[in-house]
Amino acid sequence: MNGDRMFELAQALAIAKSRQDVPAAMELFHQDVVLEVPAFGTTAQGRAANEKALIRFFASFPDYDVELQGHADDGDTLICWGAARMTLTGDRFAVVPNGNRAELPVFIQFTFKDGLIAGERFFFFDLSALCAQSGVSTDAVRRKVFGDIADVEPRPKPSPSTQGDKTWHQTHE
Repeated sequence: MNGDRMFELAQALAIAKSRQDVPAAMELFHQDVVLEVPAFGTTAQGRAANEKALIRFFASFPDYDVELQGHADDGDTLICWGAARMTLTGDRFAVVPNGNRAELPVFIQFTFKDGLIAGERFFFFDLSALCAQSGVSTDAVRRKVFGDIADVEPRPKPSPSTQGDKTWHQTHE
């Protein structure tokens, strides 16, 4: 697919999402589309899961608006950059936002299949900036999104007597 067509699809998706028009966004997705949102630690695969993810996202950010300001492609993948504006609402992240609209620089990676968007690594953005502009604790949001990392047990370390030989690997695999 040529770069102009890739950007047309990405721009149409940006417009649909800025209008919170889930049906229009869904028309642009391949049936096996994968949406990844690294900042929120989420992945949705397939149209049904993506529809649910968009509805949930718009419940949290009802005035979401994205402007694609530039792009580059390699014939297979499209990278767009721009700005997203949104107001955090509700209690999805277990915090009480201040109601201010946040503005964040974003980078979005798209892949394509059969003339449709097959993948979107949505929204590489600074979660701390969103939290700061929304008046909420980044730590509280991270705990809600990723869990309490303090509950994770550290990985066992080899003892000096078995370090470097197969004994440690054989007993700890």
